[in-house]
Amino acid sequence: MKIIQTPVRFYPFIGGVEQYVYYISKQLAMYDNCEVKVICAKQPENTPTNQIYDNISIKRLKYYGKIANTNITPSLPRTLLSENFDIVHTHIPTPWSSDWSNIISRIKNKPLVVTYHNDIIGNGFANTIANIYNKTALKFLLNKADKIIITQDNYIKSKHLQNYKDKITTIPNGVDSSLFKPNNTKRQKNQIFFLSVLDKFHKYKGLDYLLEALVYVKKEIPTVKLVVGGKGELLDFYKEKTHKLKLEDNVEFKGFLSDSDVIENYANSELFILPSISSLQEGFGIVVLEALSCKTPVISTDIVGVADDVIKTNSGIIIPPKDTQALTNAIIKILTDDNLKHNMGENGRKLIQQKYEWSEIAKSIYELYEELL
Repeated sequence: MKIIQTPVRFYPFIGGVEQYVYYISKQLAMYDNCEVKVICAKQPENTPTNQIYDNISIKRLKYYGKIANTNITPSLPRTLLSENFDIVHTHIPTPWSSDWSNIISRIKNKPLVVTYHNDIIGNGFANTIANIYNKTALKFLLNKADKIIITQDNYIKSKHLQNYKDKITTIPNGVDSSLFKPNNTKRQKNQIFFLSVLDKFHKYKGLDYLLEALVYVKKEIPTVKLVVGGKGELLDFYKEKTHKLKLEDNVEFKGFLSDSDVIENYANSELFILPSISSLQEGFGIVVLEALSCKTPVISTDIVGVADDVIKTNSGIIIPPKDTQALTNAIIKILTDDNLKHNMGENGRKLIQQKYEWSEIAKSIYELYEELL
């Protein structure tokens, strides 16, 4: 089985879709009858054009700017046409790569699988373009798709998916608990970890609200420390905001973090927070799963895919989006209760091992592929 994955970007680029494609590809490549190839943009630009990583064949294409957070790779159509594959798996919300995957799969008469991570939206003029795309090319893509994967049941409510319910299946995101696990190092007292790309597209991750909540948390817990992982065009903006809020001694911006650094920060922190504010843009929140796997309690909003399970298992606190007061109260509640932190951490790890292992997620995707071939 020759599988082509077409995320707009791929490892080592950090992002939810990129992580999703990496882990399912890694697991699928372990099957004796599977060959997995990822075709994506060459970002970061210092990555090799051709590479084998974890038995995944990677081909990175030169890109010329971005539209709607999508790298424009003019050589993508020709590259896909030249490939010999049995199935192509593409991803929304990034047009271009998904659209050309659709067109080439039609030309070659091969099955097309689409993982619909979240809606395509924008601000201002970009939103106008997004609306035009959703009424035209997106419909063309979803009409052709043989199967559409959503990562949480709530996404079936998207207005763009209403005509395709007969070919939609829910397969959640996952985590590799053998990799994301607690270490033997003592956790840093009152340390919080936040991880995201720091650009305009990812403002929906809610760092603004977390910084504002930290002002109030600091009054109760003066030694509170927020570690921010990730870089992007808004890094200086967030540093300036931290300065204006007089939080310089309480916030550390780490910039780009390697995989091992990410795991270390999950495991060394007492709390992980993902205060996402947009249900249209937040597809699932893989980082929440990764934190739980490291026995780190979480605070997130009720729009992330794992929110219900966090509540059911008492492995964290779920709050409404944009509610700074609720976020403040949740942070203080967890950081000031050692027993609560311990129990939430244990419950989170157990949840991951029972329901969200990548090996089981990939197995479901493999079986879906087999149905189509």
